[in-house]
Amino acid sequence: MTPPGDGHAHGGPPPVVETTRALRRGLAVVVAAVLVAAVVGIALTWPRGPGPATAATSVAGAQTVRGDVTATRMLECRGELAEDRLPDGTLPDTVECPQATVALAGAGGPAEVTVSVPPAVYRGGLAAGDAVTLTRYPAADGLAETYVWVDFDRRVPLAVVVGAFVLVTVLVGRRRGAAALVGLGIGGAAVGFYLLPALVRQEDPVVVSVCAATAVMGVVLYLTHGVSVRTTAAYLGTVAGLLVTAVVAVLAVDANHLRGLDDESSTTVTILTGSVDLRGVVLAGTLVAALGILNDVTITQASAVWEVRAADPGAGFRALFASGMRVGRDHLASTVYTVAFAYAGAALPTLLLLHLYAQPVGDVLATSAIAGEVVRTAVGGISLAVTVPVTTAFAAAAIGARTARAR
Repeated sequence: MTPPGDGHAHGGPPPVVETTRALRRGLAVVVAAVLVAAVVGIALTWPRGPGPATAATSVAGAQTVRGDVTATRMLECRGELAEDRLPDGTLPDTVECPQATVALAGAGGPAEVTVSVPPAVYRGGLAAGDAVTLTRYPAADGLAETYVWVDFDRRVPLAVVVGAFVLVTVLVGRRRGAAALVGLGIGGAAVGFYLLPALVRQEDPVVVSVCAATAVMGVVLYLTHGVSVRTTAAYLGTVAGLLVTAVVAVLAVDANHLRGLDDESSTTVTILTGSVDLRGVVLAGTLVAALGILNDVTITQASAVWEVRAADPGAGFRALFASGMRVGRDHLASTVYTVAFAYAGAALPTLLLLHLYAQPVGDVLATSAIAGEVVRTAVGGISLAVTVPVTTAFAAAAIGARTARAR
């Protein structure tokens, strides 16, 4: 899979580093074996047939409608629901019941409707002119036609943000930027058409995640960074990191009894399907989350070794490995706290809620929601710590052996 010479540099034109034909053929065989194993795993776990029976989730004829808010108002209702309870457990006499008047888009039905809005949405900012989405339930069984609040209609601003991201990526990254976007699309397709349906059908989450990630990265890395020995070293390092992540994730998730029960979306999935194993969802999420940082680290390490080899054509395995590890240690240190901050940002609403309850730090860290983020951070850090030297060794061995033979 690797032609003569080399092809990719992490941040500029690639340095010229010669490699032997035997080396390239050997690496091609290894990569082909890895990809074949991934494809076989995907074939064996490919979701076939109908999914599990799901609970009734909608009324026949229910449809999504869109419109614009024309007015809002705040009413007071009697406090009688569980979510109305105050932190001290008491039930208030009255609670806020905001409403919004929405002018519906399109023909058919009333021109305007009034719907109840969650208080948090109202307080967060809901004003006339906002585009929103509602669900229309037709009249049935003696009940009148009903409209229910769903969410803001974010299609236009979301398209603008995504379009700006694509434009800037292509302008700055040019060919590689465009290739990266294609790779991102491939990864999204793998998640949507294979990973999620396979998890719903109770396929092994570790096998599904590792096989999907291995196959996708085999396409994305070579598509984005070119077919070369350097990219091959990065790919093999990524696969090794994925295997380490899988083992550590299984041990950590089981040891901490993480079952995803703290997450509202995961709980809803269980209610709707009645069968999806949330432990598998947690494991798959941990592996997918680690994939991006592994790819970044492996490409950087392979590039660092190649740059050293180009600057010092006489450098052997030891010199290349030592120089690459000096770069790797700095990258590892920065990536670890970057990952930690990213997970902390994702868990910030939960952290804020626990802060308001004024729980001890030890109890906060032991909660399911926070423990899940801690485990993901720790698993990612462990996989990074292993992947950096492994990838550096792959890259140094690939070009350091030729130097030793030449001497």
